[in-house]
Amino acid sequence: MALRVIISGGGTGGHIFPAISIANAVKELQPNAEILFVGALGRMEMQRVPDAGYEIKGLPVMGFDRKNLLKNIIVLYKLYKSQCKAKKIIREFQPHVAVGVGGYASGPTLNKAAAAGVPCLIQEQNSYAGVTNKLLAKKVAKICVAYNNMERFFPSEKIIKTGNPVRQSLLQTTITSEEAKAQIFGSENSHKKTILFVGGSLGAGTINESILSHLDIIKQSDVQIIWQTGKYYHASIMESLKGHDIPNLHVTDFVADMGTAYKAADLVVSRAGASSISEFCLLGKPVILVPSPNVAEDHQTKNAMALANEDAALYVKDSEAKDTLLQLAVETVADDAKLANLNKNILKLALPDSARIIAEEVIKLANAK
Repeated sequence: MALRVIISGGGTGGHIFPAISIANAVKELQPNAEILFVGALGRMEMQRVPDAGYEIKGLPVMGFDRKNLLKNIIVLYKLYKSQCKAKKIIREFQPHVAVGVGGYASGPTLNKAAAAGVPCLIQEQNSYAGVTNKLLAKKVAKICVAYNNMERFFPSEKIIKTGNPVRQSLLQTTITSEEAKAQIFGSENSHKKTILFVGGSLGAGTINESILSHLDIIKQSDVQIIWQTGKYYHASIMESLKGHDIPNLHVTDFVADMGTAYKAADLVVSRAGASSISEFCLLGKPVILVPSPNVAEDHQTKNAMALANEDAALYVKDSEAKDTLLQLAVETVADDAKLANLNKNILKLALPDSARIIAEEVIKLANAK
């Protein structure tokens, strides 16, 4: 009988990339496995998961509105509808095991799976557990985490430290640093120090402002900058750059080939999402983290501090970034000893083979059932 697995969650790349990596690892171990994703309608998983070759069903679930409490009447109704739909999906698909990766859809899906007697596993990517996973912890058999001290949130006997799965393509990039720089800036610049500023698929306003406010620093430096603005900000930034001739600045709304971008970068400046941090650890990338203040429980700051306390990353507060970030980045990338130290310390935090380890736990749960 083929193994049947439900994987639920999404909302951001930070939830979706690990989910797809887990699915791929399950398929490697059990090629006949049937995998069904359950996501939230209108969220990015509804496109990204089919692009990766998997079927997905959507729930009408949405997040609670903490500012306008009246709007939560609709949220509660959609949650009820999502619970009903999740129950129907589980009854029809008959999974042997269910996996939650965080995000709106994982709550109703794993609640109904557990109620139906399906063994469940959750994967918590952050150093500070999300509300959904904290609520699900009582009902699941295993909890896969990426950081130490997660007993603060979960029963210790259920915890397995696996790390966060990352995009396989990043680890398979064979291009050299010089080749990557030549692709972006031309062969005559393949030896120059390069910084990658990245704010996620939508972009990060603060990181963008920190560059836009100090174009003079870039013009005067010999450092090359790859600037991923995000789709939301790109048009207005390109308008602001009109009349500025800055050959050492490469601007793009979205980086399709992150493997090449990371290879080109001697230093990365990024938000502190859990998936991104796992990538930096595995690749040994020196990084300056600027945590987003607009996330639940301020978990990005906690992620960043987990690295900064080990001297494995530099940390800049969002409120201070506009004034200090670009100058710090230019100074850091010129300091070879600092880069080497960051590289050495962040590599110590890497947890390779996360997807395979989680997939093995998923299969063990199904077999025990």
